[in-house]
Amino acid sequence: MILHFTTSAVSTNSTAQSIGILDSVKLSVHCINFLFGLPAHSYVIWLIITGTGSGVASEFIILNLSVCEIANCLNSLFTVLDNISWFSSVTLLTYFLAGFSITGRPLFQCLMCVERYVAVVHPVTFLKYKPLRYRVICCTVVWFFSFCSCLCSIFTLVLLNFYIYACINSVQFLLLFSIQLFCLVAVLRALKQSGPGERGREGEEENPIKRKAFYLILIITINMMMIYMPFTVSGFVYMLTQNSFDETLSIGIICFILGGFVQPVLSLHRGGKPSCLCSP
Repeated sequence: MILHFTTSAVSTNSTAQSIGILDSVKLSVHCINFLFGLPAHSYVIWLIITGTGSGVASEFIILNLSVCEIANCLNSLFTVLDNISWFSSVTLLTYFLAGFSITGRPLFQCLMCVERYVAVVHPVTFLKYKPLRYRVICCTVVWFFSFCSCLCSIFTLVLLNFYIYACINSVQFLLLFSIQLFCLVAVLRALKQSGPGERGREGEEENPIKRKAFYLILIITINMMMIYMPFTVSGFVYMLTQNSFDETLSIGIICFILGGFVQPVLSLHRGGKPSCLCSP
């Protein structure tokens, strides 16, 4: 489940050759993630802090997610260094940072989906808990679980107990994915149903808000499925057979890294920055 689980030996020369190619691609993607992902997420953080977007309060979860993604970018850097023999001492640090990516990213993404769900389906409740302090509490809880995941990753490295770690992360993905699917279906139902007062012109103003929330949850859910599904399948296969599938994990790692570019693209698109950057 973790980024270094793909280093186990293989039994045939053809499999070893395919894994060697995947490892080269994986290291290249790690380099791309650090060189382009770090500036992108840093720019999103700068836009939120400086008030260029909708404000720190409304985008506080995205701010924390971007910070978590920066930890993932640093993990890519240390992973590349770890594959160089004279930098092998950074292995412990790469396992620690992997906890933020494995647990922090999906939790913050799930938190974003729940926030949109409450805003669309339960608008009165959303207004009640709209102040920044409630987002701070939720994000603090996410950081706590992320830090626990980091410690769990280190213990996995020390104790070499990959079975328990595979169980925890597979169950974690299924739980968070189920919550996101629930939010997606609930917002879709709210989008198709017109509530009280949503007639005529008022309904025309409300529907785009619901539609925007639905598409955002849909993108996040599909992105999460593409990122974590290979890890989950490999985790359950490993639990049942005690055999790891290196090719599946390597492909999963590539999808995992590239999936981190979805959120900054969404944030920049919502702020109109891509069109600004393209303009002379």
